[in-house]
Amino acid sequence: MTSTNYMLLWFGAAVSIAEIITGGLLAPLGFVQGTTAIVLGHIAGTTLLVLGGIIGSQTKLPAIMTTRLSFGVYGSYLFAILNIMQLIGWTAVMIVAGARSVNQITKMVWSFDHMTLWSVVIGALIFMWIAGGTDGMKKINSAAVILLFALTVVLSGVVFSNSELFTRQLSGDMTFGGAFELSVIMPLSWLPLIADYTRFARKTSEGAWGSWLGYFIGSCWMYIIGLGAAIIAGDSDPAAMMLAANLGLAALGIVVLSTVTTTFLDAYSAGVSCVNLLPKASERTLALVMTVIGAALAIVIDIEQYESFLYAIGSVFAPLFAVLLADYFILGRRQADDGLLVNWGAVIIWILGVVMYYQFVKLDLVVGATVPVMIITAGVYALAARFMAGWKTVREVKAF
Repeated sequence: MTSTNYMLLWFGAAVSIAEIITGGLLAPLGFVQGTTAIVLGHIAGTTLLVLGGIIGSQTKLPAIMTTRLSFGVYGSYLFAILNIMQLIGWTAVMIVAGARSVNQITKMVWSFDHMTLWSVVIGALIFMWIAGGTDGMKKINSAAVILLFALTVVLSGVVFSNSELFTRQLSGDMTFGGAFELSVIMPLSWLPLIADYTRFARKTSEGAWGSWLGYFIGSCWMYIIGLGAAIIAGDSDPAAMMLAANLGLAALGIVVLSTVTTTFLDAYSAGVSCVNLLPKASERTLALVMTVIGAALAIVIDIEQYESFLYAIGSVFAPLFAVLLADYFILGRRQADDGLLVNWGAVIIWILGVVMYYQFVKLDLVVGATVPVMIITAGVYALAARFMAGWKTVREVKAF
């Protein structure tokens, strides 16, 4: 895959309802402060994301398999399970968000109200998208991103044509630090996935720059659209914006397409993570199973606690990848030891990082919680690694 492939892939992943909705949470800050937090947070978050991608392109390992470098075989099993849970959760959340928007459109256009049906339809489309295989995904994704780019232009026109965008103030308790953190967490949520795709990069630099530019541009744009929509109309649902723009039936296709292009990445990577537990199974087959589970969950899930879900992701994966990045880029550990079952020192530092994350969230620093927690966790691990060198469980080698 080339830099263009990655730019299209990650731009398509970023153009999603979830990103627009999250941007809408920042509305109490106003447009200028909110946009500043979005851009700065995405610079930090997307850079961390791409560092994980570099490990994948250099080792040719899927994302969760790279955790064996630091945590050992059994440690990677634990994180595979956590990642599968996260990805199934994302699959369900995205299907629900997409189905809600589609349902809103069909209610207003045709008076047709059926959330469950739309959840099933979107789940089925994701299933077919994955069944098309890597080559199929590459070709379809390129065409989809062109249409999604048109979506961003239309939605931007709806938002930026309103003269109240830069002056209107909303009430709320969102702080700059909270907004920065929500802007970091979204790219961070892709960290357990990015190496699944950058391992196919033709060159490490192409995978890195293509991914960085595609995700940064797409995600910032979606956040800003959601921010603007929430400021103007008090509603960041893209369906409402598209209906206001008189897109009618086109709005239906745009919402479905944007949901599918993002959610297939979650479902596919859930399947890749399962391979870490079931090495003889097919990635694609497992991804299809994950899609079915996610769609089933979408029918009963409650996504009102969406912000808490994002913080939970940050608490688990920020310290996890801080340890991995420290091992790879600072300590120079570039190859997994098949005999290492558990690196208890790494596990302890990770647990401390999880606890520290929630303490930093309470502090509400201007730089959020993720960045300082990852810096501290990586620093502590790098300094303590020599003293914890013997804190490992290794595979016994039988003598003959």
